[in-house]
Amino acid sequence: MKHLIHLMSISARSVIGILIAIPFLCSCSLNGYSSAFSGGTEQPDSTITVLTIGTADRGGSMYPAGEAIAESIETTSEHIHVNICASTGSYTNIQMLSEGQIDLGLVSGDAAYAAFHGTHEFSAAPQTELRTIGAVYSSISNWMALNSSSLFYVHDLKGSRVSVGPEASNTDLSARIVFDLLDISPENTEIETRGGIGYGAEQVLAGNLDAVHGFAGTPVEGLYNLSVQAPSRLLKYTASELNQILSENSFYYRARIPAGTYKGQAEDVDSFGVKCLVCVDESMDEELVHELTSILYSSRVALGEEQALLKPMSDEGFMYSELPIPLHPGAERFYREQGLIP
Repeated sequence: MKHLIHLMSISARSVIGILIAIPFLCSCSLNGYSSAFSGGTEQPDSTITVLTIGTADRGGSMYPAGEAIAESIETTSEHIHVNICASTGSYTNIQMLSEGQIDLGLVSGDAAYAAFHGTHEFSAAPQTELRTIGAVYSSISNWMALNSSSLFYVHDLKGSRVSVGPEASNTDLSARIVFDLLDISPENTEIETRGGIGYGAEQVLAGNLDAVHGFAGTPVEGLYNLSVQAPSRLLKYTASELNQILSENSFYYRARIPAGTYKGQAEDVDSFGVKCLVCVDESMDEELVHELTSILYSSRVALGEEQALLKPMSDEGFMYSELPIPLHPGAERFYREQGLIP
């Protein structure tokens, strides 16, 4: 079996004893979904398909979501095994999908929209072959600071030291949208783009930064850990700020972070969010995508019970309706067969 050793730290899965986990590297299939091999024998019946799913850093939601999805696929199917690839998030996953370096990728809906339609960072190179299997959770804008700070609203961040996640990650890009609206810029605010959400939370705890942003499924792991370790609070948007964000960015929707999501959070906090998708390339085999879609749809309740951020998968229509890019033909056929779409 040929593999391309690529990118950053991963947790690789062992496949029938011969797929060796390589710490701190991302093991991605060289030839896409067809990366199959015989389990150390010449018996054709033992041939399995090895897929790689692109996630993001461990402090956010994509990594645990990717782990849960990979485990669900492996548990359900006897011939599909899935590796985990930690990247910097949506934009990197889109690029690796187009280059055939990963087979599945978790991609935020706004990044998927920009890639497919050739806007923003993708204006010079639209990714028109990007397709989705379905939505699996919502990414919601979460800002957190310590209770000891003087920060209560997102607009209070001007002049502060703020972590917005890895540069070009979706956490960073959604923060830029907000900052443009609120007149916050590198000229008047210290904006940290090194490290992931978990790193940013650690820096807030250490007193090196004042606030951290996470655009991910709630609870965001890094922010939750921060709230457990020190009294913390979520920063709020005003109603007018939210209205402007939503009116200027059609792929976002009004969202709410329920009370109790984080330790010490006594009230609901209004925010905005976007669906996170499992994406593939249009060239992926239709039957394989059909099988993967069937696995995820039939496992949606169990996935939500295992990983709280995946609970939206059980909401009617969440996985397959109002998506920012087209479904892959294999996924579309499955949903049609189930009578879920016309």
